[in-house]
Amino acid sequence: MSGRLGIDVGGTFTDLLLFDGSTGAMHLLKTPSTSDDQSIGIHTGIRDMVRRSGIAPGQIDAVLHGTTVPTNIVLEEKGAKVGLLVTENFEQVLHLARSQTPGPLAGWIIMEKPDPLADLEFTRGVRERMSAHGDVITPLDETSVTAAIRDLLDAGVESITVSLLHSYANPDHERRIKAMIVDMDADIPVSLSSDLLPEFREYERTLVTVMNAYVRPSMRRYLTGFEDKLKSLEVTPHVNIVRSDGGLMSVPRASDSPVHTMLSGPAGGVSGAAYLAGLAGYPDALGFDMGGTSTDVSLIQDGKPTISRQTSLGYYPIKVPSVEVHSVGAGGGSVAHVPMTGALRVGPESAGAMPGPACYGHGGTAPTVTDANVVLGRLPPQLLGGDMVLDTAAAEEVITTLGRKIGLDMHAAAEGILDIVNENMFGALRLVSVQKGLDPRDFALVAFGGAGPLHANAMAMLAGCYPVIVPPTPGVLSALGFLYSDIKNEFARTFARTLDEATPEQVGGILEDLRRDARAWLAEEGLAEDRQTLGFQADVRYFRQGYELSLDIDPAAMRNGGMADLAARFGAAHEQLYGFKLDQPVELVNLRAVGSGRVDKQAVPRFEPEGADAATAKAGQHQVYFNGAFVNTAVYDRAKLRAGNRLVGPAIVTQTDTTTVIHPGHVGEVDAYLNILIHREGEALAERR
Repeated sequence: MSGRLGIDVGGTFTDLLLFDGSTGAMHLLKTPSTSDDQSIGIHTGIRDMVRRSGIAPGQIDAVLHGTTVPTNIVLEEKGAKVGLLVTENFEQVLHLARSQTPGPLAGWIIMEKPDPLADLEFTRGVRERMSAHGDVITPLDETSVTAAIRDLLDAGVESITVSLLHSYANPDHERRIKAMIVDMDADIPVSLSSDLLPEFREYERTLVTVMNAYVRPSMRRYLTGFEDKLKSLEVTPHVNIVRSDGGLMSVPRASDSPVHTMLSGPAGGVSGAAYLAGLAGYPDALGFDMGGTSTDVSLIQDGKPTISRQTSLGYYPIKVPSVEVHSVGAGGGSVAHVPMTGALRVGPESAGAMPGPACYGHGGTAPTVTDANVVLGRLPPQLLGGDMVLDTAAAEEVITTLGRKIGLDMHAAAEGILDIVNENMFGALRLVSVQKGLDPRDFALVAFGGAGPLHANAMAMLAGCYPVIVPPTPGVLSALGFLYSDIKNEFARTFARTLDEATPEQVGGILEDLRRDARAWLAEEGLAEDRQTLGFQADVRYFRQGYELSLDIDPAAMRNGGMADLAARFGAAHEQLYGFKLDQPVELVNLRAVGSGRVDKQAVPRFEPEGADAATAKAGQHQVYFNGAFVNTAVYDRAKLRAGNRLVGPAIVTQTDTTTVIHPGHVGEVDAYLNILIHREGEALAERR
């Protein structure tokens, strides 16, 4: 018997999902997060999980943990005092940044530019210089390096970053400086840009390395405390930390490069969505994660989430691989209001958790999306398995007051709120589909998050993306996604040449070096070669263009006509994304190896169909407002649904972590993995596959 435990720490709740390998049962638990030390909330959750599930601590053999610790450190500005060593005369690299400002017209007027994470006071330039091709122009002056290191240590820095010009092409000087730092102080953490991001663009490379150094001491302390608390509970599993790209890394690796874990929570949700969509038979899907404050949407193709190599945290651009997620300020707590224009608007302001929507009964007075769902009967009077009773009268009062301002009755106003918030979220779905030259009708829609299944059917009606896939545990899908993630890392090298200038031998040699690096790293993670999988990519652009596209490549094919094929595929991808292609030379920028290592996983249990009749799961009837009128609607208990059950809309499905709405004219079918697949009535699921 073995158990795998996924742990996702959120701002309000910590989600734990324990998979029992002997029975296939999943045990779900939510416990309040402890912001001062997340491991305290985890300790409480594991203790309660063990007590409720009956699974002994020693039977948990794997823990997969997604954490917001490094993210919170950056946002709350509570990181280490970082010393920065750069090439002489480049001390202002973080201050110069990029000549771009966020926001619309005149955004620069209101921009609050953050202070660099490494103060200029603790930045030192050292005499050395490499060329862009890795040739030594100015040898490393070790005397200046020794003086700079001594200055920083005497100033009390807690972590040191080394980011030299063109170190991506030749890391020798950075590695020598690290050796000198270790000789002078073996305990201080050292982060090298050539280890974390061996690519050109010195600002992004320096920033991501400084950010790593900024969070590294705190992350190391946290992970040490986390493992100690596991031992105190007599839980001694193999522990992996979730990366921003949905992969896994060991605790020592996470301690050394915590910057790769910045967005692990959203990555888990998308990974879980991709996995379950594949099981359901729809490897092309759109992820729809609706929470209380915002909605995150994502693109899944061929069973894999789309990976971006630059995202942002606040005003800081982070050039690390991460699952590409687009967010919009629309959630269950989004506030509806009437501005001076007289037109109803919803969001982006949120009522938050306290006081929250009026129906929560905590004193909230603003009408929200959740209140509108309550008024229309789409949310049951009780949530969280009966632990939370909703105040329907309070919801009706705030919606009625809003309706008077625009001349609508209570129900019309509530339906208008939902129509507007659905359109807002549809705009986000278009960003990850239509804007990329893709038709959303070619994709399924995976609904998760606390409010995702409540609105997913309406989103499918707008976008035409069927079926809607509602997983068995949509409220804790991030934790589930962790259970089915693999060890992963990327290895890149900048190689800026036009395809006409680059020879197959040069490209093949670099890819072979990257292959060796990836296999060595995976071996250090304890993975045998038969568990390793390697993929290769090239970042390509038109000559002197500012941005690149990543394309998959085959190292063997690159030696046999692959260069011309790469140029043709780039032109097609550029035309799909931007609507045109140019008769211009195509330039290689970066070459990359992506190494994955398969870890042991229990298979999701598959159930034999038990018939279409869902009468045993029926919990009653309820009046629900659809399309301007109340309709008699069946209410079902999700825990009692069985494979093969068929739910004819309108229908409501209740469970502890969410509520699913099936609209009139639609049908929900429970598949062999207990997903609910919602599609138009009269349209068979097989026709969509």
